[in-house]
Amino acid sequence: MTGRTSAAGLPPRATALAGGPDGPRALRPLLETVLDGLAEGAAARGGPVPATTPGRLAEQIAQTLAELAPPPDGTGEEALHRLTALLAHGSTDPADPCCAAHLHCPPLALAVAADLAAAALNPSQDSWDQAPAATTLETLLIRELAALVGYPPDTAAGVLTSGGTESNLMGLLLARDRVLTRASGRPTEIHGLPAGPTPRILASAAAHFSVQRAAALLGLGEQAVIAVPVDRDLRMDPEALAAALKETVARGETPVAVVATAGTTDTGSIDPLHRAADLAAEHGAWLHIDAAYGGGALLSDRLAPLLDGIDRADSVSLDWHKLGWQPAAAGVFLVRSADSYAPLARRAAYLNPADDEEAGYPSLLGLSLRTTRRPDAFKIAVTLRTLGRSGLGRLVDACHDLAHHAAATVDAYPLLELHTRPVLTTAVFRYRPQRPELHEPAVQDAVNAALRRRLLQEGRVVIGRTELPGDGPGRVRLKLTLLNPHTTPADVERLLHTVAAAGQAEEAAR
Repeated sequence: MTGRTSAAGLPPRATALAGGPDGPRALRPLLETVLDGLAEGAAARGGPVPATTPGRLAEQIAQTLAELAPPPDGTGEEALHRLTALLAHGSTDPADPCCAAHLHCPPLALAVAADLAAAALNPSQDSWDQAPAATTLETLLIRELAALVGYPPDTAAGVLTSGGTESNLMGLLLARDRVLTRASGRPTEIHGLPAGPTPRILASAAAHFSVQRAAALLGLGEQAVIAVPVDRDLRMDPEALAAALKETVARGETPVAVVATAGTTDTGSIDPLHRAADLAAEHGAWLHIDAAYGGGALLSDRLAPLLDGIDRADSVSLDWHKLGWQPAAAGVFLVRSADSYAPLARRAAYLNPADDEEAGYPSLLGLSLRTTRRPDAFKIAVTLRTLGRSGLGRLVDACHDLAHHAAATVDAYPLLELHTRPVLTTAVFRYRPQRPELHEPAVQDAVNAALRRRLLQEGRVVIGRTELPGDGPGRVRLKLTLLNPHTTPADVERLLHTVAAAGQAEEAAR
């Protein structure tokens, strides 16, 4: 950087670019600043989450921003250091063994380093001339992931997404447009819902809320989603699905899609995939499998059989920022047949002119709902080439073992009650108050909700909270979502002991 002046007289290092021949040299000292800030913030936090309240944390952030208001000549690198330390202090750390609330994985250092390389180069996946290598890399990675699902590599297609919500939207968009194409007879000109039978989407009562959101965004309305009953494990009842499909047709409505879940958010349960595929085919409905969580089972020889039948889906969603240990976002959307993508085909002269494609310059524009898009395939490709399926599978198995150890610990703990046996890496349970006057369902709900907040405010443990399907009190449950393969069985035991102690403290406070 010597001998160069910065734009508009600003500090040279602050305006240096991450790319170009000088980019690595500019990044190196800044990375040291960031790493120092991360270490300082983590030490100040001292646990899985800051011991504070939302209000106090907001005040601290506002005060730091006010103190860093830049003078005319800038603040140097103080802002980078202090704000990084503040972010680390005020963050939930999924790498802490006592952080086990959500499908929020601790990313591999390897994947974060790969993500830095992608961020520095800043390719955008909407045209080849913005991402020459990344375009090819994503195409080849999608082919590998399609093979992992069991799709034919010569017909499958897909794209990297921001996560399961976007992937579910894409699956239902393609399902809707296939039905609209049939109804309108215009495969390339679909301008809204044609007159005719009302479209319906069938998904389990435990399916992700993004299914309803997608239906609303697609102009079908949330009421287009029919909730199919589930069993105690939150697994779709196949007979209830069969009955719901028959009733839908009997009312003169059209079953556009069946959404099966491979790994429900709360219990990790997997719907009966083969039966869902049979029923969808029988009624001419698109089958979308939401495997955002459970797709990680495909990496494990032990757990992959749980997803038998996933290759029969018309479309699949996977999230590598769950059981794949990637920094978000690392969602994947796959279709069994590339022809399904026809409704998304777009031509923009400034991005993918026809003559460029004819000359051999490929475009991914017609595969995504987004235009500007990060090269998220890069970090996944680096991880796969470093650890392989078997290496990642061992991480999946380690987390699966932890979930079963958590369930056994809950079973043996008089103050805790297990809801159901783990399927993937989640254990769902609740605290059972000892005092008889606290046994009312509504009171048990209040105690469990309050003990979770107590642990958060003390900065000791981050656990999940959910409610089982149904009506009325008594449905609140706590959950451990175990995604840290370095957590030990002893860590899990200590965590559950801390939860039980918080429950006793809540009892004493009432």
